[in-house]
Amino acid sequence: MDEKLEITAYRLIERPMKLRRAARAREWMDQTVDHFANRCLPLLIANQTGWDVLCPVDFKARWNGKIAKEGVEIRFPGEKSELISAHFGSGVLTFILGYLFRTSKGHNLWCKGLANTAKDAIAPLEGIIETDWAPFTFTMNWRFTRKRAWVTFEKDEPVCRLVPIPRHYAEQFDAVIRPLSDDSELCREHAEWSRSRGNFNKELEHDHDRPSSGKWQGHYMRGAHLDGRRFSDHRIKVLMRDFRKPGEEK
Repeated sequence: MDEKLEITAYRLIERPMKLRRAARAREWMDQTVDHFANRCLPLLIANQTGWDVLCPVDFKARWNGKIAKEGVEIRFPGEKSELISAHFGSGVLTFILGYLFRTSKGHNLWCKGLANTAKDAIAPLEGIIETDWAPFTFTMNWRFTRKRAWVTFEKDEPVCRLVPIPRHYAEQFDAVIRPLSDDSELCREHAEWSRSRGNFNKELEHDHDRPSSGKWQGHYMRGAHLDGRRFSDHRIKVLMRDFRKPGEEK
């Protein structure tokens, strides 16, 4: 029987940051023409993978370019939070999550920015932590990319994405470059797809009245080959579990 995989968030303070299943929606994707970005399954899967840590209060901050901690100015329009600081200096904004995380044996925790989301003048700093043994906490950090620009974070805005990953997994892959002709079947399928996509796009250029539902082929979204065969393990959504308290139903 496979070992049960588990992630536990041990609360260290009375009011740690909220944890939430990763959300599928992105405002900028909804605002694309005909919501076209929402047809990109790789984007949607990335959006939904992991858990988000939410900002506890509204605030804004800016950096004056100096290395000292005082180089970052933080202003709270309402409730203040000690979970937000410029602890490291060098234009880095720090969020204290308020938890000690523990993952199943052999699994790290990737602490990263929110997938497919950008903020002007600041960027997330990502880290991978061995959370199956370490009795240490970690912080989520963002680094200003432009001086003297105010950056705003809203209450309950995700400031951190948590994704468990197996340790040593990526480095087990043997990375090889080959000509596509080495795999005759894959070469044939790719050539058929390329011709199909090219013809489809040419038809779109002249068919301006086609409804939005007919403006994409959708083979990858359906997990289907051009001949109709389906890939049995295809996923169109990610079913992350909510963090729960002991005794609550899964």
